[in-house]
Formats: sequence, structure tokens, C-alpha cells
Amino acid sequence: MPCMEESNEERDHGVQPLDALMTGWGLGNHDLVEASPEQLNHKQVQKGRKGRQLTLHSMQKVNRALNIAIWNRLTAEQRELYFEYPHHWLFSYAKGYQPGRVDPNDPLKEIVRQR
Repeated sequence: MPCMEESNEERDHGVQPLDALMTGWGLGNHDLVEASPEQLNHKQVQKGRKGRQLTLHSMQKVNRALNIAIWNRLTAEQRELYFEYPHHWLFSYAKGYQPGRVDPNDPLKEIVRQR
């Protein structure tokens, strides 16, 4: 039987791309919790940002909240240009994750940050 430390290390993946996206959009944990129509709490968002492995359901919940929080900050014209993030862009341990992906929302992110 593996010791508890080893299993914890397997579930800790380090700071996730979610953290950089939230920072880039100027969002905090509370922004996601507040935007979420589901039962999302600060602890789940923090775990997701810092790399504690979430279940697929939790990853998708955080992902939906992120997209809603961003959407709420955009004007009608900007919403037409916005590319919704899939969950596998936010978590390095998610199936389908590709490191080094270019964010198609970078121009929008810059405009929103300057407001």
C-alpha cells in the first residue's frame, strides 16, 4: 500500500494554466464563485488554481464559472469575438491538454484589463 505522501504528490500538479488565465483577465477566486450558477466555492477554485487534482465534474464547474465571469465583463461587441475556454485548456492534467497553446482571447484580455 503506498504511503499517504506519495498519493498526495500524485494529486498535486503545481500551479495550473487556470491561474494565469484568471490573473490575465483580472479575476479573483470570488469572481468565479459569484458568477457561478452552480454550487462552486472558494476552496474548489483555489484547489484548481494551485494544482490539487479536481474531478472532471469540478473542472467543468470551474470552467463554466470562468467563462461566465469573463463574459460578464465584455461588451456586446466583444462577446462576438470571445472564444470560450474548454476545460482542457485550464488544467495540465486534463485529457487533451496541450502545453504552449496560444490564447485566441489575448487581444480582448488586454482591452478588458485596461478598463
